[in-house]
Amino acid sequence: MFPRPKARHSQNAYVTTDLDRALAIWRDRFDVPAFHVFTNDMPGLESSHPFQLRIALANVGGTEIELIEPLNGSAPLHAGPLPSDGSFGLCFHHVAMRVEGALADFEAHMASLDPAMHPVVWTGGLADLMRFAYTDERHSLGHYVEHVWFDTEFYGQLAAAIPVYPAR
Repeated sequence: MFPRPKARHSQNAYVTTDLDRALAIWRDRFDVPAFHVFTNDMPGLESSHPFQLRIALANVGGTEIELIEPLNGSAPLHAGPLPSDGSFGLCFHHVAMRVEGALADFEAHMASLDPAMHPVVWTGGLADLMRFAYTDERHSLGHYVEHVWFDTEFYGQLAAAIPVYPAR
């Protein structure tokens, strides 16, 4: 799954019960002073499962760090590993493989995966601007793998909003 044409490891993602507290940990313990923070309430966002997330992104040494807080009892894929007793939680959740090129390249990437070995558990997208799919690799790697594709211009706009460390 990892050595695929046009796909590269681009992100490490963590889920949390409290995004503000997680941001403080990354600021105070890991010297990442700022993240681009947003919610996934974009018009036209489609998903195989309803979800609402508060997301923070920073580019650290060329790898995107994503912090995700599931909201309003949605997103069981993201909330599953977190404590349900109201206590604070922050844990590793997935790596992302970003597929470069055209949407057809993403489709070819996904078609190249054996669904028996790499079951797809969640999919979605935003018009012809972005697609994602999660495969459940917990049985072998202990975490999910997100496969994601962005339209080049759309990703350029997103990347321009994400703080980069060390600063360029």
